[in-house]
Amino acid sequence: MSLTHYPTTFLATPALLIAALLLDCLLGEPRKWHPLAGFGNLAHWLEKYMNRQQTSLLSRASGLVAWLALLLPPMAMAYWFTHLVYGWILDILLLYFAIGARSLKEHAMRIYQALQEGNIPQARQAVSMIVSRDTQDLNQAEIATATVESVLENGNDAIFGAIFWFVLFGGTGALMFRLANTLDAMWGYRTPRFLYFGWAAARLDDIFNLIPARLTALSYAICGHTRTALQSWKKQAPSWYSPNAGPVMASGAGALQVTLGGVAPYHGQMKFRPNLGTGPSANTPHIQAAVALVQRSIGLWVGVLILFSIMAGFMHA
Repeated sequence: MSLTHYPTTFLATPALLIAALLLDCLLGEPRKWHPLAGFGNLAHWLEKYMNRQQTSLLSRASGLVAWLALLLPPMAMAYWFTHLVYGWILDILLLYFAIGARSLKEHAMRIYQALQEGNIPQARQAVSMIVSRDTQDLNQAEIATATVESVLENGNDAIFGAIFWFVLFGGTGALMFRLANTLDAMWGYRTPRFLYFGWAAARLDDIFNLIPARLTALSYAICGHTRTALQSWKKQAPSWYSPNAGPVMASGAGALQVTLGGVAPYHGQMKFRPNLGTGPSANTPHIQAAVALVQRSIGLWVGVLILFSIMAGFMHA
């Protein structure tokens, strides 16, 4: 399903996007029997079975084969079924399962509420569900920083990246992006276990995010303090360890006029990260501001897609 997948109307793509967003808004992520949970279990089993090579080359090859084995079959099935008569229904469902706007907001606001109430242990427990850093000793400011960073980065990973690939390739594209992003989250660590086996998952996720991440960064700039966001993106993003998270988080921090990054604990060690953005360090209200920035950016994407679809319709009239 691209802009020409349903030739009867150029507004089909934004209509399906809005339908998926409404489903996510009304239902949120399935609390039981989520398809990604089953996919994650399968990926975990396959990794244990295949991640046994002794050399870096063979380990990388095994990781690539495992990646292909996990993605190609569901993508082929999605492509087949979405091109049937009522395939548009599956397109909506696949995008609904691929995005997590409501879940992201709920997780962030749960942390926000705990911090507002001064319940640091509860906030630590809640933030541990959305970040990979060690959270057991974080203070209030560190919890707020971790939450804002997660909201901004996951705006791309859990929302805009899936929408981008949906616009290009329909439900199959959204599925591809979400599964690839899931494998990167599971395997894309520079630890002894995943340094080589997870190489393919990490690099392919970087490729799939190359354009969406920069569109997300641009969206944050437009929907926030534009000049500060663009300056932060230009000057600070290259210093970040991730080529895609850097633009997203630098622009988002600038858009919110807050300073992110800095020292954070990972796997029992302190990791020194460059500062992103400008202004005061993150605090509790910045969590709410980050959620609002993502929500405005969703509205921007929907509006732009509708506009482009109308323009395409006039051009082909």
